[in-house]
Amino acid sequence: MGEAWGERGECPECGSSDGNVEHSDGHSYCFVCDTRFNDSVVEKAKVVPMSEKSSGVQSNGVVADIPDRKISRDTAKKYGVEVKRTGSMITHHIYKYFDKDGNHVANKVRETQNKRFWSEGNLSSSVLFGQNLFNQGGKYITVCEGEIDAMSAYQMLGSKWPVISIKNGANSAEDNCKKALQYLSKFETIVICFDNDKQGREASKKVAQLFEPNQCKIVSLELKDANEYLKTGQKEKFTQAWWNSKEYTPAGIINLADLGDSLFEEDYCETCLYPWSGMNDKTYGMRTGELICFTSGAGMGKSSIIRELMHHIMSNTEDNIGVLAMEENTKNTAFNIMSVEANARLYIREIREQFSKEQLQGWADKTIGSGRFFAFDHFGSISNDEILDRVRYMAKALDCKWVFLDHLSILVSGQEDNGDERKSIDILMTKLRSLVEETGIGLLLVSHLRRPTGDRGHEDGREVSLSHLRGSASIAHLSDSVVALERNQQAEDDIEANTTTLRILKNRYTGDTGVACHLHYDKNTGRMTQVDNPFMENDDAI
Repeated sequence: MGEAWGERGECPECGSSDGNVEHSDGHSYCFVCDTRFNDSVVEKAKVVPMSEKSSGVQSNGVVADIPDRKISRDTAKKYGVEVKRTGSMITHHIYKYFDKDGNHVANKVRETQNKRFWSEGNLSSSVLFGQNLFNQGGKYITVCEGEIDAMSAYQMLGSKWPVISIKNGANSAEDNCKKALQYLSKFETIVICFDNDKQGREASKKVAQLFEPNQCKIVSLELKDANEYLKTGQKEKFTQAWWNSKEYTPAGIINLADLGDSLFEEDYCETCLYPWSGMNDKTYGMRTGELICFTSGAGMGKSSIIRELMHHIMSNTEDNIGVLAMEENTKNTAFNIMSVEANARLYIREIREQFSKEQLQGWADKTIGSGRFFAFDHFGSISNDEILDRVRYMAKALDCKWVFLDHLSILVSGQEDNGDERKSIDILMTKLRSLVEETGIGLLLVSHLRRPTGDRGHEDGREVSLSHLRGSASIAHLSDSVVALERNQQAEDDIEANTTTLRILKNRYTGDTGVACHLHYDKNTGRMTQVDNPFMENDDAI
């Protein structure tokens, strides 16, 4: 059950007329300034304008040290922070806020026992906490996430450098600093010292991005916040962390000198060699985290090669394998995988009927019976996002390390709203590339070639180049490897007509391209086996 929400009302923190929502357990939350109030009824009753001094509700205290936080009296006096006591016990902290002209316009009051807090006056019109004290600019200014942390940092830094605080926690940091941008920019270096938690780290980056390059540094804390260092007597450690703060750089940009020993720590990727030595000589195998595109014209042997690769990965790894075959049903996918094990074209019904049920079951047990193959049972057209969801599910929920997608062209052509095939391929390839990076899978993608101009087509054995890829240059740009299949189906010589040349058009890993090997298709077994170049004699004659 979620919390029951009550009426919407005015926020005492930011002044929103209806952003503060009451909850059934007594707290309220403002969705405008992301501020939580622990007891909305009590706290709202205590929110009064600063000008109503005669009302008697205006909080006043005395300047004193704050022993449990190790804040000295001199530091409290510097920031104008007062406390209220009951006997010897401090019951309230009163943090004073000023406007840009130095007028006292608001208080934030904190009850120490139950950690409730509220504001008095117009806090939204005030500058940052402590900003009124350091108006001249200078070499350094430190920005903390809370008033206590600001005073702690100031005290540990020898009361020498300006330290201020944002007003409403990490969620307000970017907005607070935007409003104070002109003021903060007067300082040569802005040191961000937010809490050591996810919210604090994210807020640090957002604030740092507001300023010019090299103007912001971010303190890396080991403890929770600045006050933890003061309370535990680790002033020197905090000071060292402050001086060692690093200049902010956008995500993804690092100084290579900072790699250190991590330079020699290999990023994990699983490698599976191809079943053909010529391919391995040029590529060193297939790797997870890569997108490998196989492309050819019709009838060049793509299906046979995909069958070989699925069976090979099953036999040489312990990984799960996902299959999205858009031109066949799941039974055909199963028979394709079994065919390699059986050395027979079981995907053809007439050949399948030549074997007994026991024989077929035995091949099924050795392949799909392993439980490591997951096929997409599709029906009708399907959107790109649905395909991406299936691939992501295979990777994350089914732990598939290798996914076959056959083929790209049918996905794009099947879109009802497809008006621009090139644009559709660009979008889909970008999303597939991102998905590979996100999940770390090895994605083996099949794509068709466009029909070339001239009399000779790919079915006649025409050499393939990257420019022949159908629809978009993004296929080449976003793939780690592109492997083209070439075969002269019309050749009079039976060996030539059934031999496919694997030509590597792109190879990001090693850069080695060109003809990798020749595979002969055996009509009796349906298998593809590497053979010596059968065209060598003809090549020499030319």
